[in-house]
Amino acid sequence: MTRIDAVCVGETMAVLTSPEALTEGSRLTVGAGGAESNVAVALARLGHRAAWVSRVGNDPFGRIVTASVARCGVDVRGVEVDPELPTGLYVKDTAPGGAGVLYYRRGSAASVMSVGDAEKVWSRGPRLVHLSGITPALSGRAAALVRELLDRRSGNGALRCFDVNHRPALWSTREAGPVLLDLARRADVVFVGRDEAERLWGTPDADDVRAVLPEVPTLVVKDAGNGATSFDGAGTVFAPAPPVDVVEEVGAGDAFAAGYLSGLLDGLAPERRLSLGHAAAGEVLCSRGDTLDRVPDTVPGIRAPDADLGT
Repeated sequence: MTRIDAVCVGETMAVLTSPEALTEGSRLTVGAGGAESNVAVALARLGHRAAWVSRVGNDPFGRIVTASVARCGVDVRGVEVDPELPTGLYVKDTAPGGAGVLYYRRGSAASVMSVGDAEKVWSRGPRLVHLSGITPALSGRAAALVRELLDRRSGNGALRCFDVNHRPALWSTREAGPVLLDLARRADVVFVGRDEAERLWGTPDADDVRAVLPEVPTLVVKDAGNGATSFDGAGTVFAPAPPVDVVEEVGAGDAFAAGYLSGLLDGLAPERRLSLGHAAAGEVLCSRGDTLDRVPDTVPGIRAPDADLGT
C-alpha cells in the first residue's frame, strides 16, 4: 500500500445549497463538505498523497460524499459505511435574508467514530495526521479517538496537526474552551483563529495565544483579512493576507491550513508556508464552494500524486 503524506480524520456531510432563501422553495444542489476532507482535497490539489478517514451512512448521501471526495484524488479506503446511522447533513442558505448554515448531524454515522478507527490512520504510515476541534464535539467516543491520535506516536514519527475550529453550534464556549486547549497542547502543529482564541481562552492577540500554548512546536494564529502569524523554532513570522473580493468564507480556513501544510511537507520556510496558506484561502474566498478547486497561480511546479487511491 502506497505511503500517504497526510491522513485527515473527521466528519464530512452532504451539503444542500440554495441559490436563494430556502423560504422561496428553490431547488437545492447536493455536494459534500467537511473541514478535514476539505484539507485532504486541497492537499491532493497541491500535489500530495492525501487520505480521508471517517464514517458515512449506508444511504445516497454517504455515497455522494465519498464519491465526491474520491473524485478530487483523495484516498477514501479508510471510510467505513455504517449500516444503521445516517450521513450528516448541512444546508447552506446564504442568500440575503437566508438562514445561514443549518446542521443536521446529531446521531450521524461519524459521531460513533472511536479509538478503534485509529489503526486505519496508522496503517497508512502517514507523514502527517490532521484533526480538528469539530470531531471531539460530536461525541465522547469521537473525542477519545482524537486524543488517541494526538497522544500515540506512530513508528515513523508522523506530525500531529490540530485545527482548533470551534463550532459554537455544536458546543458552548464554556464547554469547549478547556477541552480544545488540552487537545491543542498535545499537537505538533496547531492552527487557531485569533478571534476564536479570544473567545475560548481570553487571548486578544497572537502573542497571548502563544503564551497559553508555549509547548506547541509550530503554532499558527490566523487573523482573518489581516494576516497570520507563525511561531516555531525559527522564531516569529507574520505574513499579511493579500486583499481579495470575498464571495463566501466557508472553507477558507481549511484551504489555508492545507496550503501551510503543503509547504511544511515540502520543507519550505515559514514565510513561504504562510504565503501558500493565504493563496489557497484566497481561491476559496473568491468562490461559493467549500474546497480548493484549482491550484493558485502563485504555486509553481505542482506534481501529480500517484493514482493508486481506490474508492
